[in-house]
Amino acid sequence: MNAPPSSNNKILVAMSGGVDSSVTAALLLQKGFSVTGAFMLLAQADGEAQTARAKRIADRLGIALEVVDLTADFKQHVLDYFRTSYQQGKTPNPCVVCNQTIKFGLLRDVGRRLGIPTMATGHYARTEQTADGRVRLLTGLDPKKDQSYFLCRLGQEQLSELTFPLGGTTKEEVYQMAAMLDLRGMHSAESQDICFLQDSSLTDFFSDLPPRPGDFVTASGEHKGQHLGLHRYTIGQRRGLGLPDATPYYVIGLDAIQNQVRIGKEEELYQDHLLLKKMHWTSGVEPILPQRFKVKIRYRHPATEALLSHETAGYCLTFNTPQRAITPGQFAVLYEGDEVIGSGEIMRPVSNELLPHE
Repeated sequence: MNAPPSSNNKILVAMSGGVDSSVTAALLLQKGFSVTGAFMLLAQADGEAQTARAKRIADRLGIALEVVDLTADFKQHVLDYFRTSYQQGKTPNPCVVCNQTIKFGLLRDVGRRLGIPTMATGHYARTEQTADGRVRLLTGLDPKKDQSYFLCRLGQEQLSELTFPLGGTTKEEVYQMAAMLDLRGMHSAESQDICFLQDSSLTDFFSDLPPRPGDFVTASGEHKGQHLGLHRYTIGQRRGLGLPDATPYYVIGLDAIQNQVRIGKEEELYQDHLLLKKMHWTSGVEPILPQRFKVKIRYRHPATEALLSHETAGYCLTFNTPQRAITPGQFAVLYEGDEVIGSGEIMRPVSNELLPHE
């Protein structure tokens, strides 16, 4: 388990009612910490049920639970970002933004006001302090559950006050711990990636938007029919296009200005260059560039080697091998070994011949 960065044994645990946060709180109690739980009210459709579950677990563990209403902040920082991104033809990552601004921002502030110097969550990631005081963000040891990708926008001030007790465990071990700690059956089922959608769909989420149909267009400019609104599509999508052909069409681009969904065949999904904006460096210091890193262009993407360099249009990643479905709005996360070095928001893929040079 990561050692907390403070000698004060008070610690705030973000509790969702799930198995990971429940076991996290129990493990910290076993280690002798003075644990306070914190449940965030966000945009959960079953907020009352989730709050009640978190309270039952806190009572079972014998700890206090703070219920923190962050509904308005979540709407402003996460839901509005999510909605706007889709309308702009981008595919957002709300978990990354929520972690940066809500969970490790506003919720962490609650802990400070309570005089609690350290915060823990059930993320499968690790931190390590170096001799010069810098905190390294590292991958979780379970490759199937590593969640360092979602923490890629955290900075040194946040990381210095965080600990991730599950970073060195596997999911199977956590379930075993839950049973040993008599928490089996008390926690909620495994959550899905976008918590506020729950059992609904993107179509449901955007049901209040007026129809804004536009054209399906191939790379050569051929019009193939009408789409139902940019927010219904994402790069790499094949299902639901309604465009029969000898081989399937895929979404290869979204043009918000022209209100066009650009389509193509499987081979047109592959690109070996992309441009990044809004770079964030975990250490707070930009490394010397150009430099090679392992890169994930989405959470489930296997990390692959790429060269990061400066170009006049922004930061450019050049991959050793072409990558499928590079998606604007997602985050490219840079790794060196098991350390998260930084991240940037994907602007767009770009072909080599169109790449601007300094």
